[in-house]
Amino acid sequence: MRTAQQGDKVRVHYKGTLNDGTVFDDSSEREPLEFTLGENQIIPGFESAVTGMEIGENKAVAVDPDEAYGQTRDELFIEVPKEEITAQLEPELGMVLEVTLNDGNKAHVTVSEIGEEKVVLDANHPLAGKTLNFDLTLQEIVE
Repeated sequence: MRTAQQGDKVRVHYKGTLNDGTVFDDSSEREPLEFTLGENQIIPGFESAVTGMEIGENKAVAVDPDEAYGQTRDELFIEVPKEEITAQLEPELGMVLEVTLNDGNKAHVTVSEIGEEKVVLDANHPLAGKTLNFDLTLQEIVE
């Protein structure tokens, strides 16, 4: 039986959960994820888990942060004066905001702390620092 190898275009169904059981993504209600192995289109741990799988094979894998979205980086926590935010809205913990960076690009940040005078925004990827658990099924190796 043929297995998925570097350079193959594959289609994979998956369910991604955190260690506490929270589902962060699930492809079961849409088309399978399609990507080419070896082209760095997805996180490294997911790609290496699919490599070597046979069509129809199921696999459960835990992907460490270093093979996913990296560790949480302290320098990506930004303190801003509360009045800069409250002028436009009332911040809540966990709220995701879009901010414009100095270079004009947009980024998403999460409100991680609200103080009397300052608000702390977290610019890390929401899944940074987390182990990601995937249930994978290789649907197809596209010829």
